[in-house]
Amino acid sequence: RERQKRNFLATLLLSQGVPMIAHGDELGRTQRGNNNVYCQDSEIAWVDWEGARLEDVLTGFTRKLLALRANHPIFRRRRFFTGEPAGDSKLPDIAWLRRDGEVMTEADWNTRSGMTMTVFLNGHGIPERDALGEEIVDASFLLLFNPLDEDVAFTLPDREYGRTWEVAANTADPLLAAKRKTARAGTQFKVTRHSLVLLRCRY
Repeated sequence: RERQKRNFLATLLLSQGVPMIAHGDELGRTQRGNNNVYCQDSEIAWVDWEGARLEDVLTGFTRKLLALRANHPIFRRRRFFTGEPAGDSKLPDIAWLRRDGEVMTEADWNTRSGMTMTVFLNGHGIPERDALGEEIVDASFLLLFNPLDEDVAFTLPDREYGRTWEVAANTADPLLAAKRKTARAGTQFKVTRHSLVLLRCRY
């Protein structure tokens, strides 16, 4: 359950657009399924500040994701992705890859293995300019999604996407306590069941 909380927060905060977070989401606050708390003056709407002390891991994880989002414009694009080649690398601004590192086909979307996927975000494919009219360039990222009930070994894409990747976030390891923090192109990277891993390209 705690991992699922982190999965939902990570999916929201690493998506494009304005993240719609309700007060207390970072504290694990629940409304017990009630979506009309604006008219409630009861425990359903209140924040349990005593209980919030037990949510330090979730709060810290959310804080790190918010900082990551603020520091990387790839997560704050003002235009939709096109999937077309962008920048000098000739890679698309976004690519959807199978767990074997190959580009997904239309048929892959309808298979069970298609539920596990890698999303490539090209830091050289941001079409906006900064306040001075300069090109915006960011690091590239891989998002590895595993919603299945078992651990899955993902094959990282070819070197053209990036040679070395560093773990930036992992919903199964919110404190990033695991020893292995980098992986090379073409190697396998195990993603724990029901989790999401964010990898940042180092070079």
